[in-house]
Amino acid sequence: MQTRKPDIRSLSREELTQWFEQNGEKPYRAKQVYEWLWNKNADSFDRMTNLPKDLRRRLAENFSISKAGLQQIRRSADGTLKNAVGLPDGLVVESVVIPSGKRLTVCVSSQVGCSLDCTFCATARLKRMRNLSAGEIVDQVWQAREQAAENFDGRLTNIVFMGMGEPLLNYDNVMQAIRIMTDPKGLGLSPKRITISTAGIPKMIKRLADEDPGTGLAVSLHSAEDEVRSRLMPVNARTGGLEALAEALQYWYRKTGRKITFEYLILKGINDNDGAIRALIRYASRIPSKVNLIRYNPADSFDPYQNADEEWFEKYRNELTRRGITATIRHSAGSDIEAACGQLAGKWETDLPSIPHKKLK
Repeated sequence: MQTRKPDIRSLSREELTQWFEQNGEKPYRAKQVYEWLWNKNADSFDRMTNLPKDLRRRLAENFSISKAGLQQIRRSADGTLKNAVGLPDGLVVESVVIPSGKRLTVCVSSQVGCSLDCTFCATARLKRMRNLSAGEIVDQVWQAREQAAENFDGRLTNIVFMGMGEPLLNYDNVMQAIRIMTDPKGLGLSPKRITISTAGIPKMIKRLADEDPGTGLAVSLHSAEDEVRSRLMPVNARTGGLEALAEALQYWYRKTGRKITFEYLILKGINDNDGAIRALIRYASRIPSKVNLIRYNPADSFDPYQNADEEWFEKYRNELTRRGITATIRHSAGSDIEAACGQLAGKWETDLPSIPHKKLK
């Protein structure tokens, strides 16, 4: 049985340099290869034309380049694109490209499935099968960059880790992906344009603050009352509840000086009441933050939740604003193709070949 060659993209720039040195090659060759892999998105060693042929052959003998491919694309009436991203082992995740004024955002996945069991999220109905590699995360951004140029005549401006999976439970690969995205020899993006969204895992938020990649942080809150939040998000009870989360977020702010964004669904019969608003005001007042109020996007006809009446969105916003807390009612892009928040569930055929990036009509 033939042994599968390791994916060269799994090596950091330092590990790549070490391999070249150990194999009698000039260290600067590692920099050239790294730039080909991440800045120029090379899919073969033959494309690395500033390397000697013997070196290209040697690399091909020792490594593979294993990339995620774009399998299917769906387009929403509002212009949002939902991508089915085929992974080398046949699994599929989803990414979403969202045009909004001068902003063009890609929402990327970090895991195949999820283990957190949030009751309002379609991804939670899938078992967590594995973490994505750093390369598989970056591939989603590359695909979105090409789609931005081909379909929107613009440049990708923002990256949000709000797709399938919990980014902080794939910490090392997410951090490596961010390093590649922000490296001038990688994608050359500003960390200020990247947001990590989490269900709220206190010890990992603290670790993120200590290592500070320079990104934004968003937290799926949805209730500032422990009993309600634990019912919606079982991870709340497993990680010390809202008090432990608040302590971790205060630590984040002390370390980074950057405000947190709270993502907050308003659900009919769950948190559409004055007590829930007061609890959110008390909680958000403890942590330098802003609040995104989100409409619920059902995943199917058997969904247990309903969107709250519109008057509650206005009431939340008005009360938060009156208390000095910035609050925005967020538009749910791509809901007609199940591309909006909470709707990513991998409902695709997985046996289609990869397709090239082509402008959609």
